[in-house]
Amino acid sequence: MKALSETEIQEKMSTIDGWDYQNNAIHTTLEFDNFKDAFSVMTRIAFEAEKMNHHPDWSNVYNTLTISLSTHDVDGLTEKDFELAKIIDALVS
Repeated sequence: MKALSETEIQEKMSTIDGWDYQNNAIHTTLEFDNFKDAFSVMTRIAFEAEKMNHHPDWSNVYNTLTISLSTHDVDGLTEKDFELAKIIDALVS
């Protein structure tokens, strides 16, 4: 899998809402009603990420989930990052 160019990244950023691009990764922060809801979404994301063999960098504090996606093998962003971002968006919508 090859890293996306800056032009490709900017084009793909228009296909995802609520994500920011910085430091060779895309980032989002999600807030839920409580810890149980945040953890439930994390579990659903984990199953999807495992299917893709593409795992997020993330942290959870109470009801807030912070996610960063990048492809470490290429030290940048690939199609997989944007595919997983879209899956995450679908899970939380």
